[in-house]
Amino acid sequence: MPFMPDILPALEIETATPITASVIWLHGLGADGHDFESVVPELRLPKDMGVRFIFPHAPAIPVTINGGYVMPAWYDILEMDIDRKIDETHLLESAQAIARLIDREIERGIPSRRIVLAGFSQGGAVAYQTALTYPQPLAGLLALSTYFATANSIVPHESNKAIPVNIQHGTYDDVVPEALGTRAYTTLTARGYHATYHTYPMQHQLCLEQIQAISVWLQKALR
Repeated sequence: MPFMPDILPALEIETATPITASVIWLHGLGADGHDFESVVPELRLPKDMGVRFIFPHAPAIPVTINGGYVMPAWYDILEMDIDRKIDETHLLESAQAIARLIDREIERGIPSRRIVLAGFSQGGAVAYQTALTYPQPLAGLLALSTYFATANSIVPHESNKAIPVNIQHGTYDDVVPEALGTRAYTTLTARGYHATYHTYPMQHQLCLEQIQAISVWLQKALR
């Protein structure tokens, strides 16, 4: 049985009509697409800004660090040291599945330059891989409380060399240490990417001040 279905099941929320942009938002380990559903109204986007938010559900797989317990996951995590030993094959398959969701949005009439990819924690690692290798230019990449798991193996595509990358992290994060967020930022800027880095006094979560900042960033990326 393949790790990923042809098209991932997903929750979709549309803010207004007509739909002129899409945001594909990946959840973290053990969660599902409903995890960030409540964020959409909190963004308080302009009433005439038609955005389709897509929250895909990761498949349930055994996760090694949790004793093989089956839960929603974008890839298996083998060790929880600072460098996060992971099943990279799983991650790449997940990235391909998210790329297919991007393809589908383009087929639905949304230009690639009006598609944002966002990811929290484990979902953010997949978002990094997907956005930086996607063969058409995207509107932006939002990396939340996450890490650049494939930094040493990724083969980026030139189409997204100029993608705006917004990295956000909690200073009290005890799940994904902030050092991994800063490492991603340092790596990207050293490679010539347009990345910004912001921290918030929080743990492994989102906070209201951050959601307000995300709203501003989204409106700029999709204007």
